[in-house]
Amino acid sequence: MYFEQFYLTCLAHASYMIGSGGEAAVVDPQRDVDIYLEAAEEQNLKIRYIFETHLHADFVSGHKELAERTGARIYVGAEAHAAYAHVPLHDGDEVSVGGVRLRALETPGHTPESICLLIFDEEKSSADAGVQPWAVLTGDTLFIGDVGRPDLSASHTPQQLAGLLYDSLHGKLMSLPDSVLVYPAHGAGSLCGRSMRAEKSSTIGTERLTNYALQIASREEFIRQLTTNLPARPEYFREDAEINRSGAAMLGELTPLKALSAGEVQKLLSEGVYVLDVRPGDQFAAGHVPGSINIALSGQFASWAGSLLGVHSFPVLVAETDAQLEEARMRLARVGIEELRGHLGGGIEGWKAAGLPLLATPQISVKELSALLSGNGSRDGEAAIMVIDVRREGEWRAGHIAQAEWKPLDLFPRELPDIDKSRKVAVHCKSGYRSMIACSFLERAGHRNVINVTGGFDAWEATGLPESSSQSNSSQLSVLSSQ
Repeated sequence: MYFEQFYLTCLAHASYMIGSGGEAAVVDPQRDVDIYLEAAEEQNLKIRYIFETHLHADFVSGHKELAERTGARIYVGAEAHAAYAHVPLHDGDEVSVGGVRLRALETPGHTPESICLLIFDEEKSSADAGVQPWAVLTGDTLFIGDVGRPDLSASHTPQQLAGLLYDSLHGKLMSLPDSVLVYPAHGAGSLCGRSMRAEKSSTIGTERLTNYALQIASREEFIRQLTTNLPARPEYFREDAEINRSGAAMLGELTPLKALSAGEVQKLLSEGVYVLDVRPGDQFAAGHVPGSINIALSGQFASWAGSLLGVHSFPVLVAETDAQLEEARMRLARVGIEELRGHLGGGIEGWKAAGLPLLATPQISVKELSALLSGNGSRDGEAAIMVIDVRREGEWRAGHIAQAEWKPLDLFPRELPDIDKSRKVAVHCKSGYRSMIACSFLERAGHRNVINVTGGFDAWEATGLPESSSQSNSSQLSVLSSQ
């Protein structure tokens, strides 16, 4: 048996290929599918089967394009009510891929249509022991150290889904042998769970002993904990799920990017259009188009673009190279942002050549911030400098700067922090990636005294500066993120 995990770091997404007897199956493919075609060719395999464990909400799947390019059939849970040609899967249905059998387990909870796939490698099974499952592909039902969030359905309440998830975990997955390998569809950093560990695989036995959600004694308590303090749900999640229900267009059909003049971009900015600068944060800080938003390609670019801008934002891109433009276009398409107005011709140099001004964002180190806070004078009862922490709740509770106010970046699309525009504001996150995004949003709203704290809270801790914490029993359920 050939088995490979394809891990897409920017979306914390894992997809899989299973091969045997010259045939292959792909499970939960990413939007750009060439990697599967190349792997199949290297292994002398023909992709004949495509499986979706559920209607993914955090990315657009490439199942339809992969099917059109290979002739493979698509298999998805019957409750998905998919609008494309597919084979609906029910509990216990099996598909043979050469000498490997895939058995569907209906495991509603993360979504109503969620399935898991048991893998039986008949070639390696002992005749005496019988054919035992080798691994289970758990989709978003069971993660490493976590379980799927239960609030992504329009037809079920979070409480209903959490109850179904408890039943699926304990009635289906926890009845499997401890030795069965666990391969989920996401890893640490994904918003489909709350506190996933960094490992890319596990075993049923390990999860039985270490996964917090599997330690919860009763169904009622499980429902309560899983529906308490849920992280903010990005608005684009439901739109992506519907795109995946019907199947996305082929990437080759996307409209080519148009080069726009600096004057055209300036006009679009005045009309409220998002101008998305994908350069590294330090380059953005040194000089950028006033009013532009910085989401650097180095981090979880696509997830933040989808969460903060939205699928129908039609942004203008600003990049330093053609390679950056191409990468940004692909990564935006992975979350459903397909229609772009174009890109700033010549990048920042094109803007400067047109005689238009640049805006710079000041940056300070954590030591400089600490010195400012130590000598923080007051102005009409207010501190001279305000500190904003834009991390997620779990990070804030685990430790934060005592003088900081918590304003999570996740909520910026709904409501920017209400801050006097004349105040000096220092913004920090974990490492500096999210804080630069936040600074750019505040600048777009008219703030001109915004300062980015380089290195973020990681640097604050590493320097040994004092911190406060707000830990509670529910903190283990909160999302932690490296970006």
